Amino acid sequence: MSTTRLTAVSPEEPNSNGDPGPILISDDKLRDRINHLGDRITADYQGRAPLLVGVLKGAFMFMADLARAIDLPVEFDFMAVSSYGSSTRTSGVVRIVKDLDLDLGGRDVLLVEDIIDSGLTLNYLRKNLQARNPASLEVCALLVRKGRQHEDLGLRYVGFDIPPDFVVGYGLDVGERYRQLPHIYQYQPNREH
Repeated sequence: MSTTRLTAVSPEEPNSNGDPGPILISDDKLRDRINHLGDRITADYQGRAPLLVGVLKGAFMFMADLARAIDLPVEFDFMAVSSYGSSTRTSGVVRIVKDLDLDLGGRDVLLVEDIIDSGLTLNYLRKNLQARNPASLEVCALLVRKGRQHEDLGLRYVGFDIPPDFVVGYGLDVGERYRQLPHIYQYQPNREH
């Protein structure tokens, strides 16, 4: 099986959606880091077919690119959870909006998260998924907000540690806006048109 490497495109900068703020992580850096994560996962899961569980909606772009960077057969399933609503701050209450379709029993599960903030949602998901008896359960997070966690979360795969600012782009949103942007931006609402 050959891996499809992520290559550069000529993305349009934000226009009709307004200017979300300065670029924090460019699409080039995203692509390079995701290819690196794909190589590590390929090496770590050699001879196995991991089940990637994406957390909707924010992780959908990351998961698609990550899957193409893994040189193994992979399967997909998705969960949707809510702890933010349309706000830029977590409510502290996690609820499952869409559950998995597949049985996790005996599977090597890789939970794919867009961003880890306090770790509340991640801890909830880990307990929930571990109760379904997977053979293994690891986490691959694109972003971790530094200084927001109260304990070591034991993350095996991390794309980037970022400041505790709110970010948008590359699947991440505020009020369902900016998900389609190719870079990750440090969100500054006063810059919108």
